[in-house]
Amino acid sequence: MFRTTKRVILSSVVCMALSASSLHADNNNIVKSIMKLRADVEALYTKIDDNKDAYKAEMKSNTMQSADSEAQINRQETALKLAEAEMQKIQKKIADTSNKNESIKPMLLGAIDTLRTIITNGIPFKTTERLADLATLQKNLIDDVITEEKALSLIWASYDDTIRLTKEIGLFKQEITVDGETKLAKIAKLGSVMMFFATPDDKVGYVVKKGDKYTYKTITNKEDVIKIVNLFDSLQKQIRTGFFSLPNALILSGSK
Repeated sequence: MFRTTKRVILSSVVCMALSASSLHADNNNIVKSIMKLRADVEALYTKIDDNKDAYKAEMKSNTMQSADSEAQINRQETALKLAEAEMQKIQKKIADTSNKNESIKPMLLGAIDTLRTIITNGIPFKTTERLADLATLQKNLIDDVITEEKALSLIWASYDDTIRLTKEIGLFKQEITVDGETKLAKIAKLGSVMMFFATPDDKVGYVVKKGDKYTYKTITNKEDVIKIVNLFDSLQKQIRTGFFSLPNALILSGSK
């Protein structure tokens, strides 16, 4: 009888010891879980703060780019208005001269010089070809190969083309100099505000103006490369309207 009772007591003590050990282990696990959860929460708060800072920085950058874009567009609109005003002035002078039965050749040559300056200072889109056409027109006018009336018609067409190019969006090809090499590249022209390029050896980038010169800047940043490639794909599919995410490639963004 005594031995049986002793065994029962011993069994109870063992069970209590095991229960205490198990409880202690559970408490340790709970503490570890709480510590892990706390660390995860702190990490999430840190990530949220970092995302807030990144968002604020991105919004600030977008605001600055938006202001820069608006200023650039305003400058281009001003240049367009000046070109149109120049056309009207020349038209009036020619009309006045014609009424007096005087030669309008000097005035036509002046109009050619003005247009040459506009093309040289404007976006570098087929500049060589356009200037060559003007040089031929000027020579033919000086040598009387064409009449003054014919020259007037051709000059007017050149002015119209120049104004049209400031608004035109499209995909073209022209020779450009990239990293010291001349290549025939695809050109994505967004009016006279931005001009992107893509070369046969898969280089992409855009035009920037530094001082009085235009240069072709190669882009290697993966995100910007994808944006430019998507633009070319869209224009290839005749998609010219809609929302496009593009790198800041304003023509004057690199000027000093």
